Amino acid sequence: MADQTHVLFVEDDDVIREATQLALERDGFAVTAMPDGLSGLDSFRADRPDIALLDVMLPGLDGVSLCRRIRDESTVPVIMLSARADSIDVVLGLEAGADDYVTKPFDGAVLVARIRAVLRRFGHAGGGGRGDAADAAETGGVLTFGDLEVDTDGMEVRRAGRPVALTPTEMRLLLEFSSAPGTVLSRDKLLERVWDYGWGGDTRVVDVHVQRLRTKIGQDRIETVRGFGYKLKA
Repeated sequence: MADQTHVLFVEDDDVIREATQLALERDGFAVTAMPDGLSGLDSFRADRPDIALLDVMLPGLDGVSLCRRIRDESTVPVIMLSARADSIDVVLGLEAGADDYVTKPFDGAVLVARIRAVLRRFGHAGGGGRGDAADAAETGGVLTFGDLEVDTDGMEVRRAGRPVALTPTEMRLLLEFSSAPGTVLSRDKLLERVWDYGWGGDTRVVDVHVQRLRTKIGQDRIETVRGFGYKLKA
């Protein structure tokens, strides 16, 4: 397991859990599968997986609450699994700290592609697209926007001199904005650069992450440009 990506998969449906575990293992992942939220939380704390796949509807401790518990302790990537694409559960999961979501029933190849895309963003796997955020990080330096400082060498953010805790996805999002302050970035462009989507994606993922980022760096720091996208105020 040491040489494999360790996936925590929490799903209460026995058929889905077993079939998905086998599919992921065939693709080279090491999988720990749990049937409910409480056992999933125990497993997360004991094993510290590389990524967590959480069904929204779980007995004992639902997936959104489990995601929130994980996010309180770790920045490990989290993908939510939801049976309804238009469900409020999707937004609740993202607001709880999930990095992405996949709608059930899902194709195994799509799930694996999403997992690998998330892992690339978190530095657990090679390959994938490299946007301006990666270039900015390599260039290095401290970018200043009012009381906001973005250290692209140390990958740290400070607001009024105080550290701001960001998840890796939030950090990549901020790096995209800070690499081109004052430039409007569309939701589709952000999906491509931050979420590594080579295909169409749900822009709610972007909207929720922008809102989460605003709560941490200042509500007025990122401006909404109606009909176009978002921009960081220069």
